Amino acid sequence: MEFKKNDYLTVTIEDMSSEGEGIGKVDGFTLFVKDTVIGDVAEVKIMKAKKSYAYARLEKLITPSPYRVEPTCPTYRQCGGCQLQVLSYEQQLAFKHRKIRNNLIRIGGFEESFIDNIMEPIVGMENPLHYRNKAQYPVGTDKEGNPIAGFYAGRTHSIIPNISCGLGVTENETILQIILDYMKENKVSAYDETTGQGLIRHILIRKGFTSGEIMVCLVINYKGEKGTAPKTQGSSATAGAKSNTEGTVQAMRFLPTQDKLVDALAAVPGMTSISVSVNTERTNVIMGKEIHNIWGEPTISDTIHVRDMTKEGYPLTGQELTFKISPLSFYQVNPVQTEKLYSLALEYAGLTGKETVWDLYCGIGTISLFLAGNAGKVCGVEIIPQAIEDAKKNALRNGIANAEFYVGKAEEVLPEFYEKASTENAQNADMLHPDVIVVDPPRKGCDTACLETMLKMQPERIVYVSCDSATLARDLKVLCEGGYEVKRVRGVDMFGMTVHVESTVMLQRRGADPAH
Repeated sequence: MEFKKNDYLTVTIEDMSSEGEGIGKVDGFTLFVKDTVIGDVAEVKIMKAKKSYAYARLEKLITPSPYRVEPTCPTYRQCGGCQLQVLSYEQQLAFKHRKIRNNLIRIGGFEESFIDNIMEPIVGMENPLHYRNKAQYPVGTDKEGNPIAGFYAGRTHSIIPNISCGLGVTENETILQIILDYMKENKVSAYDETTGQGLIRHILIRKGFTSGEIMVCLVINYKGEKGTAPKTQGSSATAGAKSNTEGTVQAMRFLPTQDKLVDALAAVPGMTSISVSVNTERTNVIMGKEIHNIWGEPTISDTIHVRDMTKEGYPLTGQELTFKISPLSFYQVNPVQTEKLYSLALEYAGLTGKETVWDLYCGIGTISLFLAGNAGKVCGVEIIPQAIEDAKKNALRNGIANAEFYVGKAEEVLPEFYEKASTENAQNADMLHPDVIVVDPPRKGCDTACLETMLKMQPERIVYVSCDSATLARDLKVLCEGGYEVKRVRGVDMFGMTVHVESTVMLQRRGADPAH
């Protein structure tokens, strides 16, 4: 039987895609249905039909799945950011475990029995809500001309107004309301992507979960001249500012009646840093290259602890590191789960205090510095110069002297280092054949040149931290064909209510002594 667009069908959802769509079949014809979960019986409408499958829209639930729960957010369907919000958290974890498993089998080519033998239980959250320490809200205007903030609807740049997202910290709503009220009262315009006009583009909010410190950064489309900073005694906002290096850093005059806004934001408990990021480009990139601190400190701090992943409840251990975070810093958005993820990577590295370690795609040095506390020597590589500067400062801040950092692409720095160390009596030649290599690449995975050089270096162990199990599986296939064996795999849920999941994998070189 042939199905076509606008046909109505009744379907039982039997599976879910990696993107969280329900999957069911009618007379052998496959339907992908957004907003459905395993076990739903639903009436759906075909929106796009192909020869053997179609995408359909949920019209009516006939029999809800036993795994279905009430969504906490009234706009979750329009927003689309929380694809799994109507699925019980227990089943969300099961979905993510299957997602990693299926990719390792389908893309990596591993046997099902082998993967089932080495995969460990996924690490879930105690509370899968209010876990994000960072949020970026686009700002726009509604039909009545009022300023709004929220999130883009899926695959669009239409803003769904929402200042009380259940994934963010509770302070976000207060901060956003202050800014929106200020914009309305002072007739401050929101940015319009179609015209390139308007002042306020985005609002960035970050919070240190351990420190309680809060940062607000307004991304503005500022094309005028910077005014003269007010004298300290002339503004309560400026007078309340924290150390600004003997007063040499002055508040910049970007916004009308700026002091009123700064005073209101500064009164929020925990407020530590207020800044503006100037972005006048017609681009989808949120942050501009120009950052100006207008109140308080230019950074906030947060602390990450090591957890004992071998014990129930994952208790904290004695090791902890403190990091300074700027508006542009890369820092994992879920600090509680980050502690578990990094602790798992540290456990998989199997360090005894004397090993040499490479940490590729090291960011601001979070994993590197934990490794350094347990290794002989660590070298980190990251493409973003500011991140490397942050990594070096974080090493000094935490009293770590056995970590070095290099700016550049891992796929360029590592081969270049290997070539020089192989042909010369080069500095750091001891890193030519490290004991451990840790990689935490972006979603696209590791570059081929990087993988090839890792295989040439022949470390005893490779720890692969991944935010995309599909590219992870692809890269594991290359590493295993090059002489490594996958020994342990474990998922870590960093992004509750969404389809995204982190993975940590330990590989061992064939013939290497597992005791070392």
